[in-house]
Amino acid sequence: EMAKLTQLIDNEVFWAYATYTTIVLLKMMLMSPITAYFRITRKAFANPEDTASLGKGESAKKFLRTDPDVERVRRGHLNDLENIVPFLGIGLLYALCGPELSTALLHFRIFTGARILHTFAYLIPLPQPSRGLSWAVGYAVTISMAYQVLKTTLYL
Repeated sequence: EMAKLTQLIDNEVFWAYATYTTIVLLKMMLMSPITAYFRITRKAFANPEDTASLGKGESAKKFLRTDPDVERVRRGHLNDLENIVPFLGIGLLYALCGPELSTALLHFRIFTGARILHTFAYLIPLPQPSRGLSWAVGYAVTISMAYQVLKTTLYL
């Protein structure tokens, strides 16, 4: 078993996966402070205790509301969860199937670029179809890796 662990540590594809996974996870984590920023600057909170510094009683209740900008950031964050989580699992299995480094890097880089573009398209917002296309490209990369995993293993 130690030989297998050593092989994983020496596997360039695994380290490429680790690198791009770290980038997309950090990008996804950044959505939380962006949401907080929009909540604070738009004074739009979801919980009564979050309004305590803005007043008491009825005067604080007006800050318990939704805001279109806050909701836009939240939808972008939710979309990250729906797309990055499958990439994490499928990407790891793909990395362990022994693809060529250049092919794996192409998959990981395209996915990462597509998710970053998707975030900009959501937050700026950029005109459609930029957001839809960036989502579709990232999704297609994950499907491509899943296909390669199934093609390699075929334990169906």
